[in-house]
Amino acid sequence: MIKSEILDKLSKKHLNLDPSDIENLFDLFIKKIVKSLKDGSNIEIRGFGTISRKLNKEKYVRNPKTNEKLFKKESYKLHFKISKNLHKRLNSEKKDEDQ
Repeated sequence: MIKSEILDKLSKKHLNLDPSDIENLFDLFIKKIVKSLKDGSNIEIRGFGTISRKLNKEKYVRNPKTNEKLFKKESYKLHFKISKNLHKRLNSEKKDEDQ
């Protein structure tokens, strides 16, 4: 699902809100998540899961094409842990679309 599809579904569900307001709220939500992750906080959305960041240490890596050794600085990667509720819903026998 892409951003425009999410915004379309939200617009259809909340007819009292202007589509531009929905887009602004969605952008604000994403910016808040990014800022929290940059600050080192974990994001927990009940019934969905937890997003945290993990540190990749600096190290030497090899370019497989040229076999050249390169130094890679430390960086962060995201780690997502699915909630039990979402895991059960994904693996249930019923295939309900919009629950």
